[in-house]
Formats: sequence, C-alpha cells, structure tokens
Amino acid sequence: MVKKTYEEINEKIKRGTAVVVTAEEVIDIAAAEGIKKAAEKIDVVTTGTFGIMCSSGAFLNFWHTKPKMKMAHVWLNDVAAYGGIAAVDAYIGAAEVIEGDPCNNNHPGHFRYGGGHVIEDLIAGKEIRLRADAYGTDCYPLRKLEKTITINDLRDAFMFNPRNSYQNYNVGVNCSDKTVYTYMGILKPHCANAHYSSSGQLSPLINDPYYRTIGIGTRIFLGGGEGYVAWPGTQHAPNDPRSENGVPLGGAGTLAVIGDMKQMNSRYVRGVSITGYGVSLMVGIGVPIPILDEEILEFTTIKDQDIFAPICDYGILYPAGEKCDIGSVSYAELKTGEIEFQGKKIRTAPLSSYTMAQEIAGSLKGWINQGKFLLGQPSQLLPTDEKRGQL
Repeated sequence: MVKKTYEEINEKIKRGTAVVVTAEEVIDIAAAEGIKKAAEKIDVVTTGTFGIMCSSGAFLNFWHTKPKMKMAHVWLNDVAAYGGIAAVDAYIGAAEVIEGDPCNNNHPGHFRYGGGHVIEDLIAGKEIRLRADAYGTDCYPLRKLEKTITINDLRDAFMFNPRNSYQNYNVGVNCSDKTVYTYMGILKPHCANAHYSSSGQLSPLINDPYYRTIGIGTRIFLGGGEGYVAWPGTQHAPNDPRSENGVPLGGAGTLAVIGDMKQMNSRYVRGVSITGYGVSLMVGIGVPIPILDEEILEFTTIKDQDIFAPICDYGILYPAGEKCDIGSVSYAELKTGEIEFQGKKIRTAPLSSYTMAQEIAGSLKGWINQGKFLLGQPSQLLPTDEKRGQL
C-alpha cells in the first residue's frame, strides 16, 4: 500500500526529484500503469479553475495621512469601499457597482465598471483615484482626501475572497417565455441555451472530493501569485448528495482564500460586466493535490464524462426560491457545445475558461518542479461529508 507524507514530498520538491503532473495528465498515466504504480510514481497532481467568483474582494491599507484621517467613506475610481474597519483600512467587494450607475433602471443594465474592475486595475499597476471623507476627531482631524494612487502606494493590499472555487455548479437554463439576465449570463426562453461554470476534471475540489488534503493553510495558486486556503468558504455544504465516485451532485464545497495582491498578475484576475445583473471578478485558482495514498490518486483520475452537474431553471424556479433542479448532464456533454434536453438539442457555453484552467494547472506544476512552491499541510481539513467522516 502506498503511503507518503507532506514532509517526504516537500523534500523531493526541494531536491528537484518530485514527480508532478496535472489533473489531465494523470488520467492517461493511471490508465496505462494502474492506480498503484501511478500512486507510487506521482507525488503531486495540480488542478486549476478560472471563472466568475462573485464573493471576492480586497482589504486595502492606505497608510496614514498628514494630518491623520479616520476614513469614514471611501471610493476608488468612484466605486465605494467599506471603511468601517479602522482609520485607513477598507474592503472593496467585487460586486460593488460604480457610483451613479443606472443599474437596471434601463433594463438590461450594462454595468461597465465596478469593484472587480478596480481590483484588476490595481493589480495591473494602473492609477486609481482615491476619495475619502470623514467626520473628524481630535486624533484624526482631516475630513477630506482626494489623490491618485497605484498599488505600490498602498501599505497593504491583499485579496480575501469569502467564497470561491465551488466544487460543482449549476447549469443554467430558462424555462420561462422571456429572456432572462442572470449571473449565469443571458438565458433564452424555452430552454434555448445552457450555460455552465466549472473546469470539470481540472476543478480543484472535484479532484479531492472529500477534502482529504485541502483545509486551513493549504498553499495555492491565487490570481497568479501564492495564496492560501483560509477557511471553508461561505455556503460550504459538504453533505450535498454525491454519486458513487464521490462527486457531489450540487455545489457542495467552497473555499475562502487569501493572497497578496502585489504578487498577482491581472491575467488571472479580471473584472467582469454581466449584462442585466451586475459586476464581478474572474479569479484563477490552482490547488496542488499531494498523493499521500492510492485513494487520493484514484480521485484525481476523474474524467469529465463521470462528473454530472444539475440543470437548473433560472427563469421561474430559481428566482422564486424553489428547488430548481430539472435534470443533470455530464461535463463531457457540455463541452461538446450541444446537449440534448427535454427532447431537443440546445447550445451550451461556458462562463469559465478551460484553457485558462489548463494554463493555471501547468503554471503551478512548473512552480513545483522549479522548487519555488512547497506544499502547505493544512492545520485543519475542511468539514466533510458526515457519512464518510473526516480522514
């Protein structure tokens, strides 16, 4: 039986002898050599995803001003940030729209700029207009501030995303008789199209379905830099029903992640405008899976044809708060560009990029092979399916 430890794998990474493959590459290796031999040979499997992740944002510290100021209200390029933390700390959310945006008053709104775009622009090194006001105190007398900054002018800038990297996700369709504008994109009436949002067989939590290696302190690729899993993400739901191979049939697990924006690359962090819905952020995440034993290796050999996502009605059932699952479909079928549903063929389109997910998994593989990235052993694993128990 194959048994490895984090320490053993990290020593091999330092020596340059670790065998690292992506979650695509491991499929063919295991098929050719068998699970046991593949587990003996392979030390790390890298994963990747790049998609819209609304529950994202950034903590920023602006340094103290002269005279000092306790910023009560903060705007970055006219996008409001939350200043109720401390004197010169603020949090900007990816879904915050620019001040004065007509939103959906002229439906569908275009949402040209928002918090996600500010975060992208900061990481890209662009100039940002900072405005702030305050009520003034004896120790913080300044009441107004306006200046131009870049990320290099910030004392601290770190991304903290409360909910990223859903384990699985809905396929959006629209059963109503009118076009709907949703966070799953523009969905045509009578189920004329379908949108999905996952990298499938490359997706991090799909490759470790019971979170045997992922938890607080797991070191990850985040936005082109090094980040960490900080906590289970909001709405983490490990007890969702699962198929026999362990893959959840619904959203299930999520990650709260953190990382230094000054290390990041705007190629992997992009502001998004979603017609009729709002603004958001596309985030690139890659998680390394240490092959501690044969079971973990076998989980990483999951293929798109064995991963099924729920088809959900965003026209009637979802907005009403009702159970919206009306079918299921594999990622292999989704990625062909067409599925058969309710007796007809409908076009499919991804809201995430599989090409970018491949790039992220490959970049993370490269970092590890170069000895630049060691595995972070979690101090506590994510909560898992109660029926299986925490391993």
